[in-house]
Amino acid sequence: MKSKFTRKDILVLPNPNLRKKSAKVHVITEKTLQLVEDMKAAALDWEASRPNEVSVALSAVQIGVLERVVIIREDFDDKDNKNFIVLINPEITKYEGEVVTDQEGCLSVADVYGLVPRYEKVRLRATSLDGREIRIKSSTPFVARILQHEIDHINGMCFIDNITHEKNAFSVLTKDGSLEPIKYEDVAKMGILDLKEE
Repeated sequence: MKSKFTRKDILVLPNPNLRKKSAKVHVITEKTLQLVEDMKAAALDWEASRPNEVSVALSAVQIGVLERVVIIREDFDDKDNKNFIVLINPEITKYEGEVVTDQEGCLSVADVYGLVPRYEKVRLRATSLDGREIRIKSSTPFVARILQHEIDHINGMCFIDNITHEKNAFSVLTKDGSLEPIKYEDVAKMGILDLKEE
């Protein structure tokens, strides 16, 4: 199966669809298989345009499909490995360990990173593309962070929604790949924060 999807098909904030909850996949069909190919193509094209970043994961909602489908990179350290693990209807069954704050970025939040608190370990249940049940115990805090980030997406949240009111949590990615702090007011002006509660 081929895909014509590119990085231009990835939704970015303030697109309101990114804050909608995704529906459960009841039957894995040819349409599901094509969706996964479209997600991979968009993620890899995005990565090809970003010399200092790796496309580690993507949720279907990020290409405008409100289904509970997630892809996660098989190897985060090897950009030449273009394989992804597919998770259908992923669900965190247990949070473990300490809550650790670390940097997060997102393909749908252009160039903005944030210090987000996440559990350092999670257990997850999902269905594979061939219909088998998968159980995952995060091997590292980084994997746990990715899993929580993607589950947030299918539940209608972006990482910045966890830190909307944290005034010193945001950074921007510079051309040389480093992160520089950005003023909260500048992030607010981008229109990406969900400030409805205020």
